[in-house]
Amino acid sequence: MKSTFDDSKPIFQQIADMIADDIVDGQLKEGDQVVSTTELSKFYQINRATAQKGLAILVDAGLVFKQRGVGMFVAEGAKKMLLAKRKQDFYKQYIQPMLDEAKRIHLTEEEIIHFIKEDSND
Repeated sequence: MKSTFDDSKPIFQQIADMIADDIVDGQLKEGDQVVSTTELSKFYQINRATAQKGLAILVDAGLVFKQRGVGMFVAEGAKKMLLAKRKQDFYKQYIQPMLDEAKRIHLTEEEIIHFIKEDSND
């Protein structure tokens, strides 16, 4: 777990993002128990409700499920869902604007591919 938060997003969103990152990176696998709201609130010295709100985002997205009296666990297919969403977000945030600008300045598909390959050879 990272030890500090920044001001770019609400803390509860950063908690959800941190756990989602752990799922994508393979640190949390399907069926693994997720850190509890109590542990999160103690570790980060935050309100327990803030930690619960972060975990609720993951539950609502179907990435984590609650097992009454036991805790929260990574749902089956969570990594696959996260990867699909992040690929879609990547396309919207980076690729689509790049392609729009490439069209605007009349770059060919070959030139774009050349730029990408050239950069990956560094």
